[in-house]
Amino acid sequence: MLKQKGEMNFLHKFCDDTLNLQTLTANQFFGIWEHYDTDGNGFIEENELVEFLREFIDSVSSKDELQQISDSEIENLKEMFLETYDTNKDGRIDIRELAQLLPMEENFLLLFRFDNPLDSSVEFMKIWNEYDSDGSGFLEANELKNFLRDLLRTTHRGQGVHEDQLIMYTDVMLQMFDSNKDGKLQLSEMSQLLPVKENFLTRQMFTGTNTITREDIEHVFALYDRDCNGYIENDELTGFLKDMLELIKKDYDCTDISDFYDTIMKGCDTNRDGRVSKKELTMVLLAISQI
Repeated sequence: MLKQKGEMNFLHKFCDDTLNLQTLTANQFFGIWEHYDTDGNGFIEENELVEFLREFIDSVSSKDELQQISDSEIENLKEMFLETYDTNKDGRIDIRELAQLLPMEENFLLLFRFDNPLDSSVEFMKIWNEYDSDGSGFLEANELKNFLRDLLRTTHRGQGVHEDQLIMYTDVMLQMFDSNKDGKLQLSEMSQLLPVKENFLTRQMFTGTNTITREDIEHVFALYDRDCNGYIENDELTGFLKDMLELIKKDYDCTDISDFYDTIMKGCDTNRDGRVSKKELTMVLLAISQI
C-alpha cells in the first residue's frame, strides 16, 4: 500500500501547497539522491526505484488519487519511467538521469545537461590535463571549481554564476562523485561527471574473439589518431589507455594509467618511440580480444 500523505514521505517536504515539487537547490537535490540511493552504489535501482516512485507519486497526488493506484500499476509506472528516463537502458537510474526528472535550480541543472557525451576519451584526457593545472593526477576542489565555472559559462551563453553558488556546486559535486571521499576527483570519478559516448573497446568484436578484421583496426586507429599523423601519442595515447584500463578496473587514477603505460608499451612499442603505430595497435587489440 502507498503511504498516507505526509507519513514518512521524504519528498513531501519539497512540495508546495498545490502538490507541486518546488525548485530544488543543489544541496536539496543531493539530499534526495543520497536518501534513495540507500546502498550508496551510485544508482537508484530495484527496490530503491520502487520506493522512489511510490513517494514521488504520493507527493504529487491527492489522497483520492492514491487510493486508485495498485502495486501492479506501480510496476507498470516503473517500466514507463525507465523507458523515459533510463537513457542508457541499464535498468536503473543514475544521478544524471534523475536530474532530468526533478525541478532544479537552473544553473545546477545545466551541469547535468552537459549530456552530449564526449566523442572519445582523447577529448576527456585533453580536458583533464587542462584542469589538472598542478599536474597532481587529481582534480582538487579549486580545479574542479574552475572546470564547473567554464562549463556553466559555455552552456549558459557566456554568463557566469555567483562565486558563492560556484563554491556550493563544487562542494555538492564532490559529495556526489568523490566516491572514496578524499576531497578530490581521480580519473574514474571524473569520468562519471564527464562521460564519454562509448568505450569502443567494449564492443563484442574485441572480447573473447579472434575475428578482428582490418576494418576494425582501421576504425580504432582513426578513433584515437585524432591529428591523423599516423601515430597514437600524447592525449591520444592516454585516452586509449584509459579505455583499455576500464576493461579490467572500475576505480583508477593517473598512477594506474602510468603503470599501464609502462606495461603496454613494454610489450608493443617495438621501436621504443613512446607512441603507437597501426602495426603496434594491432598487437594490442589482439591481446585485448583474449581478455
